[in-house]
Amino acid sequence: MNWTKQHPAWAMFAAMIGLLVFLWGLAIPLSLAPAPIGPAAQQFAEGARVTVLLTLISGTVGVVLGVLAGLGKLSSFRLIRWVCDFYVWLIRGTPLLLQILFVWLAVPQFLPDSMQLSDFSCAAIALALNIGAYNTECVRAGILAVPQGQVEAARALGLSPFQCFMDIVLPQSMRVALPALANNLASLVKDSSLAYAISVVELTMVGYRVQAESYQPIPVFVTVAVIYLILTTAFTTLTAALETQLDVGRKR
Repeated sequence: MNWTKQHPAWAMFAAMIGLLVFLWGLAIPLSLAPAPIGPAAQQFAEGARVTVLLTLISGTVGVVLGVLAGLGKLSSFRLIRWVCDFYVWLIRGTPLLLQILFVWLAVPQFLPDSMQLSDFSCAAIALALNIGAYNTECVRAGILAVPQGQVEAARALGLSPFQCFMDIVLPQSMRVALPALANNLASLVKDSSLAYAISVVELTMVGYRVQAESYQPIPVFVTVAVIYLILTTAFTTLTAALETQLDVGRKR
């Protein structure tokens, strides 16, 4: 961790390269393990890649939703504030599994036949909506942490509201919100396992299938747990390095 703080750029690079090598080389060491792990090595590798892809897509969309909803909660327009408050209240007050099932079962009924969603798309939408609600409060808290005097000074210098937000408020607010956003991302890696409920073949679904065929749950789920630990470690290392990189000028 000290090395990560001292060399954040190299830590980010190492985390990304290590994650790619792990995802595409995972089947090699697993294939050397005894049954039931060895014969299913390729399945575990593909499931891990689906998990990471699901995390990256829903996590990216979730950050965008969090920024937009966070700004909406601070808007001077009452209707926008009400919509954003309702969104956060609804998502945070209902189980994630229920949200995934709702998107999978209910949303396609409102779409034409030519726009039917895949199981993966339904899971990504539900996960993005879920993490977006939690990111909303993180972003809102980060924006409120920026001293109002800086905003007033920027406006006095002639900056437009958009320039003030992009150059003054957003960089500082994201630096404040980043630790909480990173925690949400680590949780998202694990929450993506609920996509198995709608038949998305991610890591947990692979483990469930292998143990159902082999009747050996201990080695299977220990393997799944180790893979999740490695994935979350890679993501937390990446976000910790990014946090250090953005912490330039702050006293420790």
